[in-house]
Amino acid sequence: QVQLMESGGGSVEDGGSLRLSCVASGRMSDGVDKAWFRQAPGKEREGVARIYGGGHSTSYADSVTGRFTISEDNARRTLSLEMNSLKPDDTGVYYCAQWALDGSWTRPSAWRDWGQGTQVTVSS
Repeated sequence: QVQLMESGGGSVEDGGSLRLSCVASGRMSDGVDKAWFRQAPGKEREGVARIYGGGHSTSYADSVTGRFTISEDNARRTLSLEMNSLKPDDTGVYYCAQWALDGSWTRPSAWRDWGQGTQVTVSS
């Protein structure tokens, strides 16, 4: 089974930016949907961005629309999440996922493969 690994997390101030990356131990599957999730302390894991197989269409949670951008570099087999205008509410562990299953894409149960997560902390 493919193992995913996130990087790029860190600590920034309110209004700052970060770029997260996700690579696969073998190779990230081509043509399958991929997503970024986050889990804030004491809260459930939630989907924040999805990119459909082929990379031509994306979806975002309302809370990040206009601030976050998901993209996929097929040549480097890398999934990215560009995060701008970060807010303290964006704090959490961010996970990448691939291979959509049945159900709402914003739910963890709808994805097969997961990374271990990277911490993002936004201070006010």
